[in-house]
Amino acid sequence: MQNLMLPLAKRKSKPLPTDASSSAMASQRTQPLTMEASVNNRFGTGSGAAFRFKMVALLLCGLASLSFCHADESEPARPQFEDGQAQEVDAFRKDWIQHDLWVETEFDSDLDGKLDRMHVSVTRQKQTDSEKLKVPVIYQSSPYYAGIGSTDVKYMWSPKQALGGAPPLHEESPSIKQQSLRPAISKELTAEWVPRGFAVVHSCSPGTGLSQGCVTIGGDNESLAPKAVIDWLNGRAKGYTEVDGDELVTAYWCTGKVGMTGTSYNGTLALAAATTGVDGLEAIIPVAPNTSYYHYYRSNGLVRHPGGYMGEDIDVLYDFVNSGDPDTREGCDCNIRDKEMMEGFDRANGDYNEFWAKRDYLLDMGPMKAALLMAHAFNDWNVMPEHSIRIYNAAKAKGIPTQLYMHQGGHGGPPPLKQMNRWFTKYLYGIDVETPAVSQAWIVREGENRGKPTAYSQYPNAEASGVSFMPVRGGLSKSSLVTMDEKTKLGKQGHETIIDNYSFSAPLLAKAEWSNHRLLFATSPLKKGLHISGTPRITVRLASNRPAANLSVWLVSLPWTDSEKITEDVITRGWADPQNARSIETQEPMVDGEFRTVEFDLQPEDQVIQAGEQIGLMIFSSDRDFTLWPEPGTELTFDLDETKLVLPIVGGQDALRAAIE
Repeated sequence: MQNLMLPLAKRKSKPLPTDASSSAMASQRTQPLTMEASVNNRFGTGSGAAFRFKMVALLLCGLASLSFCHADESEPARPQFEDGQAQEVDAFRKDWIQHDLWVETEFDSDLDGKLDRMHVSVTRQKQTDSEKLKVPVIYQSSPYYAGIGSTDVKYMWSPKQALGGAPPLHEESPSIKQQSLRPAISKELTAEWVPRGFAVVHSCSPGTGLSQGCVTIGGDNESLAPKAVIDWLNGRAKGYTEVDGDELVTAYWCTGKVGMTGTSYNGTLALAAATTGVDGLEAIIPVAPNTSYYHYYRSNGLVRHPGGYMGEDIDVLYDFVNSGDPDTREGCDCNIRDKEMMEGFDRANGDYNEFWAKRDYLLDMGPMKAALLMAHAFNDWNVMPEHSIRIYNAAKAKGIPTQLYMHQGGHGGPPPLKQMNRWFTKYLYGIDVETPAVSQAWIVREGENRGKPTAYSQYPNAEASGVSFMPVRGGLSKSSLVTMDEKTKLGKQGHETIIDNYSFSAPLLAKAEWSNHRLLFATSPLKKGLHISGTPRITVRLASNRPAANLSVWLVSLPWTDSEKITEDVITRGWADPQNARSIETQEPMVDGEFRTVEFDLQPEDQVIQAGEQIGLMIFSSDRDFTLWPEPGTELTFDLDETKLVLPIVGGQDALRAAIE
């Protein structure tokens, strides 16, 4: 048997024959040899050769593995799974197929008489053609793929504006040069998901890049555009090879199951698509999504800017992403930015109206059915955590499968890949992993790696309950913040007055030993950590000597340290317009000497306040980093006996008592 195998083994190291007299041998130059072809080359063909082949095959099978004997029957590449997660497959790592197309939508937002088409690109495994493999899709849509505008402050609104007065105009931002990104719009997500058996699809949102239509910043077309792409992936919408062509493209390689993800605006579009209820969109993982443009640019009737973007408003964001066809921009600018936005956004007063309601996805959740894994950060002061919590709560109430991942950092930060993988694998491939207890909330604790969240049964923490605190007179320096039981022993506290002055930043006010520009109240130093979980709520009774005033509330940890750690100093924040005490839709100007009660939520929180720190309540007027800057001098007088903070504490009153006493 050794003599029989030796010539065959040697033959494998030789180059292929170059004699072109045999077409079969010529074809072997470009194709891998099967075992049968190799033996035929060595022993010839014909009945005698067939006998010799069978003999050699039997001898080889006696020594070699079974897989070698069936080398001509190679297994096709297929997705693999372990522990509820799709695994990387070597055959899926390279030779990807990439192409782009335009998907026809059901709207004409640029009013040219033709349905808008969205630019879409696809990255998929070669096996979707060579082996007819069908795969699900991870899809991301964005307005940012084709370039962005300027962030120069001269293209922003000036915060120096009288409350209720006309805002001073800003300069118009220069046009964005249109970019032609073909065939791949973006490389995001491909390295993570294509090797794991998912195709990756990208699209430019309306009016950006090579997608037709108008930018609307939360308009209906931004929900219907990704819906059209999902419809195309399911064979319900038409795709074309060119933006104005008629050659059709189909998604024959797609199972029809789609998952969407993305951060910030990209995450918003994932939610927007889900609110249409489109069939085929099985799961979404929005990361720090803007779920209401009112909550992004306004707060309880107040004009309030996103952190880090002082002076930005919805028209500024429009210019920042308006990268589409230059020939249609003038019409879009006229109809959307200069008419709809300027007439509806009410930068003078900050009231909620129909314009903002059309851009609030909480109001559109009726048809939503896609499983939701929501991700956000408790210290995101750009897109604040309320954006995700409000949608998460509504999805739970609807009975939609939900999970929540929250970390302690700033804007962005997706869940660990393992968690995302399990989510998409479960809903796109139908493969789940049995667990003894299903956690609904995953929260990264202070100082921990984002990849190691702590599992909780729900958010807010199931053991959290509200504890009421009241201020003790003396807030111009720093006074006490006590529980309701302690307050009854102190008697009446009366009134305290502050003077508005935007020149003093909130950190400066928190550090000041004395200031007539804020009130500051603090608990006793904690003897042990105290866990806050949920949404704090503030109630104040105040009067103003002017018709309009900003109202800002910060919950801080003291002493203020100016630490670079984002979890230090600021616990949470909130803002409101006292004129909107009854309704965020209607203002009632303040009357000098007349008190009114204002009640509103601060931003959601889940944080352990460390031993040695004090929980401080700071109340002031204009917030230099977030609100408008009216002329200084407005006097706000607070009725301390009718001012209350409700803080959700894990363990409630008993936990607070143990932490302080």
